[in-house]
Amino acid sequence: MSDTSPGPDEVRHVARLARVAISEEEAEQFAGQFADILGYFETLDEVPEVERDADLVNVMREDEIRDGLEQEAALSNAPESEEGYFKGPNVS
Repeated sequence: MSDTSPGPDEVRHVARLARVAISEEEAEQFAGQFADILGYFETLDEVPEVERDADLVNVMREDEIRDGLEQEAALSNAPESEEGYFKGPNVS
């Protein structure tokens, strides 16, 4: 972990930037949590990069032509329909 851990002052600064009110106890608690989070990021920096060519393969299925719903079947569960179309509420 780095030599400088965030302290309550940094936590209060971030809280002010985010316009969040926190107590002194919360600032102390969050300072420890910030230090833990920064430690996790430093751990991730130690993970070696893997060099690998991307073997991209199309995993999508082939398109199939299938019959769609008949108009009556499509409208059968609609709360309202009018002249063969779905009818929705007026928005103006």
